[in-house]
Amino acid sequence: MDDLVKNILIMAALLALSAYFSATETAFNSMNRTRVRAMAEKGDKDAELALKLSENYDRLLSTILVGNNIVNIALAAIGTMIFVNIYGASGAAISTGVVTVLVLIFGEISPKSLAKDCPEKFALKSAVLLRLLTVILCPLNWLFSLWKKLLNRVFRLESDNKMSQEELLMLVDEVQQEGSIDGSEGELLKNAIEFTEREAEDILTHRVDMEAVSKDASKEDIAKVFSETKYSRLPVYDGDIDNIIGVIHQKDFYTGNGIIDRDISHIIAPAVYVLKNEKISSILKLLQRKKAHVAVVLDEYGGTCGMITMEDILEELVGEIWDEHDEITETVQQTGENSFTVDGAMDMDDFVGYFGIKADTDATSAGGWITEQLGHIPEAGDTLEYENLDIKVLSMDNHRIEKFRIDRVCRAEAEAGISE
Repeated sequence: MDDLVKNILIMAALLALSAYFSATETAFNSMNRTRVRAMAEKGDKDAELALKLSENYDRLLSTILVGNNIVNIALAAIGTMIFVNIYGASGAAISTGVVTVLVLIFGEISPKSLAKDCPEKFALKSAVLLRLLTVILCPLNWLFSLWKKLLNRVFRLESDNKMSQEELLMLVDEVQQEGSIDGSEGELLKNAIEFTEREAEDILTHRVDMEAVSKDASKEDIAKVFSETKYSRLPVYDGDIDNIIGVIHQKDFYTGNGIIDRDISHIIAPAVYVLKNEKISSILKLLQRKKAHVAVVLDEYGGTCGMITMEDILEELVGEIWDEHDEITETVQQTGENSFTVDGAMDMDDFVGYFGIKADTDATSAGGWITEQLGHIPEAGDTLEYENLDIKVLSMDNHRIEKFRIDRVCRAEAEAGISE
C-alpha cells in the first residue's frame, strides 16, 4: 500500500512537470518580446532571464521537448506498473487509456490554454527553473544542435526570419482588430510600411497636369499663373517642358512693393532631377539634402515625366494635407442606386477598391486604365463592359478622359435572361 501511494505521488509530480513544460512551451512561443524587453529594461530580473533564454530558441525548445518527453515516458512507465500490479495482464491497456487522458487534460490542453492567455507571466515565472534545466541538459542540447545542422545541410534548408511587407500589414490589421491601436494609427503604420516600396511614378503630377512657365515669359504672365494656380512654386522651362531648368518661388518673385524689378533669371533656383522609378524615400532624403521642395521626374529618355513635391511625399505617410487654396473635389459621385460619375484622374488603387474589381494594370489612373482597355484614344460616348460594370466615357480633356459613368449590373442575371 505504501508503494502504491508513493507511485501515485510520483505520477502526480510527473504530471505537474508535464504541465509545466507544456505551459512553458506555449508561453515562450506566444509572449510579446517587446513587452518583456520593456520589463527587463525596468530592472525585472526574471524578464531579463526570459529574454536571454528566448534569444537561443533552438536550445530552449530542445530543453522543453526533451524534458517533456522524459516526464511523459516516466509517467507512462509508472502508470503501467501500478495498473499491472492491480489488474494483472489487462493493466497495461487500462494504464494506456488512463495516462493518455490525464496527460491530454492536465499535461497538455489545460496548461497550454492558461499559458496562452498570459504568456509573459508564465514565461517569467518559469524562467529560473528552465535555466537550470538548460544547464543540466546541455550535453543533449549540444547533440541536437549538431543533428539540426546536419539536417539543414542534407535538405539544404535556410532560415528566413525576415517578415515580408504583406506579413507586416497583416500584423497591423491583427493589432488593430484587437483594439490595441485605432484606425488612424493603423493607417499611419500601413502607410509607413508601404512607403519604402513606392516610386516617384506612383505619386507624381503628370506632365500634362503640370503648371510651368517659360523662362522667356513676361512677369505679368508669370504673376497670372501664380494667381490662378495658387501655387507657391512654379517650374521654369527653356523651349519646352522637356527642358525644365529650375523653379521660381513666389516669395522671390514678389517684393513688398509688388513684382521684383530684376530679371527672373536671377531668382530661378536650380531644379532637382529624379527618375520615375526612384523610391520616394530616397527622393525625400534628396530634397532634404538639397533644401528643395520640388523635384522634376524624368523618364528613361531624359524627358519630363512629371513633378513631385515634398507635400506629395509626406501625404503618402500622413494622408491628404489640405491648405486654404486646395479645392475639394469628389472623384466619385453617386447619381443613382447603381450609377456613378467618376473623375478620370481617380487613383487606380482607389478605383479598384471602391468598385471591388480585379484589374492587372500598370495604369495609375482610372481614365488611363479605361484607355488601356479600349485600345485606342477614347471619345465621348465610348463604352466598355468589365466584370459587373458598364462604363461610358462622358467627356474628354484633349486626349484624356475627364469624366466617365459607371453602372453596376448583375452580369449573371442579364446573361441568364438572354439564354431564356
